[in-house]
Amino acid sequence: MQTLLGFDYGSHKIGIAVGQSLTQSANPLTTLGNRRINKPDWDAIGRLIAEWQPDALVVGHPFEMSDREANNAEPAKRFARQLTGRYHLPVHMIDERLTTREAWLDLGSEAARDPTRVDAYAAKLILETWLRSQ
Repeated sequence: MQTLLGFDYGSHKIGIAVGQSLTQSANPLTTLGNRRINKPDWDAIGRLIAEWQPDALVVGHPFEMSDREANNAEPAKRFARQLTGRYHLPVHMIDERLTTREAWLDLGSEAARDPTRVDAYAAKLILETWLRSQ
């Protein structure tokens, strides 16, 4: 059984989820604000990695519906490379298309009350997509 952390990377905030390979399921953990645009809160990410001790990390890879990479794909790929360099863990990327939209739909009124929950929930969906693809 492997434990993994999933990330929904955005320029202003990062949704994070935790999951495990046995049940191929994940749970939203938190949404972190970036210290500055495209500057992740590495201290907070490091604390989560120390707490959960994941075997690998999964980052959402933004694509448009036309199968082209979205405009925000390069920052997400840079974030994935930085995770590899900082934490020396395997980092996988997976298509995150429509996960934020699905998160809004699944959360419904909860999302309206607390929009920051959407990012962590999208990270859950990203991680579950990767787990089920293995």
